[in-house]
Amino acid sequence: MAYVVLTGASAGIGEVFAHQLASQHQDLILVARREERLQALAGELAERYGVTAQVVKADLADADGASELARTIKAAGWAVCGLVNNAGFGDRGEFDQLPLERQLAMIQVNVSSLVALTWHLLPLLKAQAGSFVINVASTAAFQAGPKMAIYYASKAFVLSFSEALHEELKDAGVAVSALCPGATESEFASEANLTGTKLFSGSVMPAEQVVRKSLARRRSAIVIPGLMNLLMVWSGKLSPRWITRRIAGWLQA
Repeated sequence: MAYVVLTGASAGIGEVFAHQLASQHQDLILVARREERLQALAGELAERYGVTAQVVKADLADADGASELARTIKAAGWAVCGLVNNAGFGDRGEFDQLPLERQLAMIQVNVSSLVALTWHLLPLLKAQAGSFVINVASTAAFQAGPKMAIYYASKAFVLSFSEALHEELKDAGVAVSALCPGATESEFASEANLTGTKLFSGSVMPAEQVVRKSLARRRSAIVIPGLMNLLMVWSGKLSPRWITRRIAGWLQA
């Protein structure tokens, strides 16, 4: 038995990943801070799909959170065939007006813990044929984001990091993919203070579609779900950066 490790599994895109992977008869290690929600989800997945779902409470905003999680997985002797680095958060506001502690926690969760967990679990992933890593980035990765400076910068890191690992790990049989969704139905908008902004007032993609595309193309370096998101990314590549960053700032208003 080999598991897929799924961080940020208690809600939103993470919960949808859990259901879609379980529907493919994949056993899971569910990771988040909200243990009660994870236990409820694990029970639901077992009843509905007949899979085994292990629950590990972890705070990836803690500097040692990813290392402790990896130690728990290794100590239990769980084989790992996949890793979905879904945990992450954003916040809207001027850089010097948002609390520094929250912005540093964002870097810890979105970047540092993602890197650490991937590094710690790679030996387990290399031991399984056909293993994969999905790092949840964003269309925000393709330009700077005024009023969400740290979030956009963190997702740019995730995209670049994932692309590099995609090439490095090809010969080792580990597929690495960066999932880059646009506005998606989840808890993200409310958590990031984006409810009512232009970005979330228009077309918002259902999380089920985002995850379905991600899993179907998990061996692709970059996955951008939705034609509109794809067109926006490609039009951004043809536009001067001063235009794309001003549009990003306008969408946050």
